[in-house]
Amino acid sequence: MKTDKSRQSARKYIADLAASGRYHFASAEARSALGVSPDAAKLALNRLAKQALIATPARGFYVIIPPEYRSLGCLPADQFVPALMEHLDQPYYAGLLSAAQYHGSAHHRPQEFQVVVTTPHRPIQCGVVRMVFITRKRLAEVLTQSFNTPRGTIRVSTPEATAVDIVGYPHHVGGLDQVATILAELVEKIDADKLAEAAQTAPLPWAQRLGYLLEQVEAGDKAAALKAYVDENVRQSAALLSAMPWEGAPRNGDWKLYINAQVEVEL
Repeated sequence: MKTDKSRQSARKYIADLAASGRYHFASAEARSALGVSPDAAKLALNRLAKQALIATPARGFYVIIPPEYRSLGCLPADQFVPALMEHLDQPYYAGLLSAAQYHGSAHHRPQEFQVVVTTPHRPIQCGVVRMVFITRKRLAEVLTQSFNTPRGTIRVSTPEATAVDIVGYPHHVGGLDQVATILAELVEKIDADKLAEAAQTAPLPWAQRLGYLLEQVEAGDKAAALKAYVDENVRQSAALLSAMPWEGAPRNGDWKLYINAQVEVEL
């Protein structure tokens, strides 16, 4: 009988949270609100999860699923990422393909939500919603901005920082051709001076590759300040595609770059 009461109390608990505009909670919060043992609280929450009323993207962290998202089996990632990262005590920003979408690049719709963090984290599967984590050094220096979601705000890399990141992690966005394609879609929102500033948070070869790729998508005017930064700081040539051999490849003197891969923009 106590279990039935816990279940009904749990239903009211999540209903009250949702009514107040909050769609996430920690297991400890629920247990305290229900006033039951840890086992009883877990059982009550498990029953709500089986009814697709809540989901648990991470241990001890729950999201409430409103009717319009029941088919997902979870909230959309951007609606709970900020709360989840606060729960995990991890700095973060939405980056790469996910950030590009916020900035209007819709050519390649990501199948997973990409979150940039400081320490490695396993991918999260919540219903059909998948989140992956990319580790980034100097994350605190990366330029970000806030976007509104139906459940609050989310931190997203700026167009300039997004451009730097997709060049630095081409394997996370579908390869060099996709990098060039996304850059072509981002250029209208990129500020040349801010781009050079964003590049200073990353390894120098990223700036070299980014400048070259901007010229390939006929956006060389956006790379002027970046070129000055490369000229002043780069002492060693790099390969356009680090995972491929570069011996014998032609060298681009402007960007001090061995061109060991062909680039095609897929627009």
